[in-house]
Order: sequence, then structure tokens, then C-alpha cells
Amino acid sequence: MPTTLFVGRRTNRCQVRYNQPAGHLEANESLIEACIREVQEECGLTIRPTHLVGIYQYSATAELAFLRFTFAVTLEHMPTAIPLDPKIKATHWLTIDEIEALTPQLRSPLVLTSLHDYCQGHGTNLSLINSDFLTR
Repeated sequence: MPTTLFVGRRTNRCQVRYNQPAGHLEANESLIEACIREVQEECGLTIRPTHLVGIYQYSATAELAFLRFTFAVTLEHMPTAIPLDPKIKATHWLTIDEIEALTPQLRSPLVLTSLHDYCQGHGTNLSLINSDFLTR
């Protein structure tokens, strides 16, 4: 059974929500570069995505929407993750069963959807992502 790296982040309401390492795209940064940077910032790990699991759209409220790109990474072992971002309170290597038990505390329903997609073999080659038009 695969394990997934999760981070616990305290929200503005002082609640802990769990998610895979995630974040925002910075100017002139490719999606792959953003993935690598966010994992480094939130977990202190250097990774290289192997494929894109899926692209997910979610409306949290009538005014707030998210577009999520979920990437997969293959590691030889589960290294100790040490957050560099002070907003990250803890990191955890969790199984799907452990993640499902956290459902009320997950950041969004996209967390489980993307994990189930990964377990079912969904995904595509990273060549689908074209970053040729970034200003460097």
C-alpha cells in the first residue's frame, strides 16, 4: 500500500488541516518548478515529479475556487521531512486508510479524489505541460 507525505497546517481559525504539500504558482515559474519548490519549502525535501496524476477544479464557496494539479513522485525510501515553512506544523507519512480517517480534517475533497486516482493508475506524462512561453 503506498504512503503519501502529508503536512499539517494551522488555519486562520486555529484548526489543523491536512493536505499533500501544496501552494501557489509564482511568476515565471513552471508547474513542475512550483511542485519542486513547494515540497522543498513545506517538507525540506528535494524531489522530482514523475507524472501528473490529474487536474482538479473545486469551488470552495461561491467566491473561492481552486485549480489543483496533483503530481506523483517515486522515492526509494521515506525520508524525514522537516518543514522550512513556519506555517507547517508537522509532516506525516500516511497510508490511504490513515488519510481516510482524517477526512473531516482534510483541506478539501480533492485530497482523497487525487489519491484514489493515483491508486487507480491515473496520470499522464509530464510532457503534457508546456512551459515554453514563460518569460525567463
